[in-house]
Amino acid sequence: MNVEVFYVDGCPNRQPAVERVKELLREVDLTGNVLEIPVTDPTSAIAVRFLGSPTIHVNGVDIEPSARTSSQFGVMCRMYLDGSKQEGVPSAALIRRALLEAQSGDHRFATLE
Repeated sequence: MNVEVFYVDGCPNRQPAVERVKELLREVDLTGNVLEIPVTDPTSAIAVRFLGSPTIHVNGVDIEPSARTSSQFGVMCRMYLDGSKQEGVPSAALIRRALLEAQSGDHRFATLE
């Protein structure tokens, strides 16, 4: 399994996101490479479908289902909905579902909690 964490330099949410991904890989007993990839300009943001820092892709697919069809790419911060509040780091539940979804090969975002 390949997990890419795209980020902009200075993003305070980068390291917590990376740590959460690694923790959840262990929790669900999956092995995978976690790559941290800087995004430095609008052209590279478009190329990697970067919706803000941090953006996490599992096997090339954004962890947030609603973002998979978005085209709001750019060098900026990203917020994730966690219930009714917005957070700069995706929730453990969101990452866990994406990992399990990738493991099963089902990218329709199964509701696994």
